[in-house]
Amino acid sequence: MPVLIDNRQNRKTGLQKKTDQAAKAILSALGCPDAQLSILLVDDPQITVLNRQYLDRTGPTNVIAFPMQEGPFSDITPDLLGDVVISVETSDREALGANISSEERFLELLIHGILHLLGYDHETDEAEAVKMEEKTRELMAVVGSAG
Repeated sequence: MPVLIDNRQNRKTGLQKKTDQAAKAILSALGCPDAQLSILLVDDPQITVLNRQYLDRTGPTNVIAFPMQEGPFSDITPDLLGDVVISVETSDREALGANISSEERFLELLIHGILHLLGYDHETDEAEAVKMEEKTRELMAVVGSAG
């Protein structure tokens, strides 16, 4: 299962190996161990540009998912889930605000992004938001035991 990780931020080093291991554990737990996934690690200025360009929202955000399983050409590469972009800077800030470790918050965002790629949505339906929250807790337990 190819998980491609591109680290374009300088805030933290050594994230690639842990991110790769966590992503593979998450994909296996979700029943798609052969799925292809790209993960881009950025800082706030970089995610601000993407947030504006693709979501028409201002300022930085924590995670953006670009699913490849929807649209007219999704059947061309059925194992290609898409891209997850995480701002390590925002993740760290949110961890501090929530009084949790940076690693825990980062894993929550990685899970969140991957769930979006698989069609989970918390923004349009309260029942779906609850389902996504439950799946996140379940996967956090899996990733915690895998690490």
